Amino acid sequence: MIRNIISKGTSDSADENQRQQLLSLFHQPELEFELKKQLLDDLDQTSVSTANKPIFDELFEKWWKKRRLAITEEQKKNHLVFRLLQWAAILVFGLFIGHYLHPGQKSDSPVYYTSVAPKGSIAEMLLPDGSHIFLNSGSQIKYSVDGADGMREVFLTGEAWFQVAKMEAKPFLVHTSFYDVKVTGTSFNVKAYQEDEAVVTTLEEGSVQVKSSGTLKLSEEKILKPGQQLIYNKNAGSMQVNKVNTKWYTSWKENKLVFINMSLKDLKILLERKYGVDIQIFDKDILDYHYDGILKNETIMEVLEILKHTLPIEYKIVDQNIIIKKRNNI
Repeated sequence: MIRNIISKGTSDSADENQRQQLLSLFHQPELEFELKKQLLDDLDQTSVSTANKPIFDELFEKWWKKRRLAITEEQKKNHLVFRLLQWAAILVFGLFIGHYLHPGQKSDSPVYYTSVAPKGSIAEMLLPDGSHIFLNSGSQIKYSVDGADGMREVFLTGEAWFQVAKMEAKPFLVHTSFYDVKVTGTSFNVKAYQEDEAVVTTLEEGSVQVKSSGTLKLSEEKILKPGQQLIYNKNAGSMQVNKVNTKWYTSWKENKLVFINMSLKDLKILLERKYGVDIQIFDKDILDYHYDGILKNETIMEVLEILKHTLPIEYKIVDQNIIIKKRNNI
C-alpha cells in the first residue's frame, strides 16, 4: 500500500489528492517504521540532479555514515537500526518533501507545505535547505524553500524556534500577522499566537531584521543583536527592545517551562496549550497572582499540585475541565 501511494504521489502526473495522500503518510505513527524503511530504500536508488544537490549531500553525509554502520552491525544490534530510523524521521520527511514534491524544476508560483503541532505536542522538522525548526503546541507554519522573490519563506501562526541555514543570497523570511522577521542565517524564537497581546521575537545568535509586513506598517524597523528581545504590543501598537536571558524563552523546545513573574492569566493560556486541556478561572481577581518557577516533564496534575502549594488557590476537575478558584471557595 505504502509503495503504491509513494509511487503515485511522486509521479509527474500526480494530482493534488494523490500528493495529499502521500503527505498524510507522515502523520500516521503506526506506519512510521514501514514508511521510513521504504523511503530509505528509495534513497539507495535515487540520484539527485538538482541545483540543491550540494545541500542535499551535505545534510545526508553524516547520517549516511551512521546508517551504513547500523546495517553492518544489524545482526548484532538490530535495535540500533530502529533507533537511527527514529532519529532520522524529521530529516527524511523534510528532504523527501522537497525532493519528491518540488524536484528541481522552477514553477511559475512558489510551492508551500504546511506543518502543525497540535495542542499538547511539540513538532520538530528539518527543511530541505538544512534549517531546523521546533514548532510549539497549538502552532502552524506554511513554508517554501523557493518563495516569493526566490526567498525562503515561512508563515507562522503560534510559536516556533528557528535555526536557519546560512545562505547570503537567499534570505529567510518569517511572516507573522503583525510583522516580518528577515534573516540569512541565525537562531531565534518567534511567538505570534493570535490570542496573545504581544508578538515576541527573541534572538539567540546572529542578527535579525524586524520589518513591516504587507498588512501592517511599523513606525520603525529594528535590527536585533544576540540576547535582545523585541516585543510588539498589538493593542497599543507599541514596540520595545529588551536585553533578556534567551534560555527562558526558548526552553519550551526542551519540554521545560520557565516562569518569571508570570501572571496566572498568562500561565493558564500556556498550560492549556502545552497539555491540551481546558482551564476555567471564575475568580477574576486571582488572575493577577504571579508565579516564578521551572517545570520539566511534569504532568498537568503535578503542575496543579505545585501551584496549589505555591499560590492561595485550589482546583477540581469537572467533566473534562479544570476549575481553579481561591482556596476554600470550591
